[in-house]
Amino acid sequence: MTVTAIPQTAAEAPDAGQATRKSKNAKETQEPKSKKKLIMIVAAVLVVAGAGYWFTKPAAAPGPPQPGTILKLDSIQINLAGAHYLRVGIALQLVAGSSESDGTKALDTTISEFSGLPMSEVNNSAQREMLKKQLETKLSAVYDKAVMGVYFTEFVTQ
Repeated sequence: MTVTAIPQTAAEAPDAGQATRKSKNAKETQEPKSKKKLIMIVAAVLVVAGAGYWFTKPAAAPGPPQPGTILKLDSIQINLAGAHYLRVGIALQLVAGSSESDGTKALDTTISEFSGLPMSEVNNSAQREMLKKQLETKLSAVYDKAVMGVYFTEFVTQ
């Protein structure tokens, strides 16, 4: 006996459009969930990246140092070349917040800078300013940048 296939009528045949609609509906219901997950993941990554930047960002560069107290030191006599001497008094302009109160290192550095210099170099005003700047640079290094200025309170040669 042979079985022949009977053609199905349009009513009995499965609807191809209906199957397509079901798969579209399934995708539509899944897409909002996946978009929400994606948005949440992106937001979390942005929050973590922002927090990482906040904690690792470079510190703002401090402005120029603000002047603090002035430390006035006693005058000292320094031997110059040719049996001459210099009587010099200095005051140190300290940076704000500095608690330096000992001028021993400043006096020692001043003696080292001026000892043995010729009288002509010390009496020349341009040379004296240059010596003052050199002394200021050395004292800033000696006091770990706590000194921002040097003033002569006495300067007598003989």
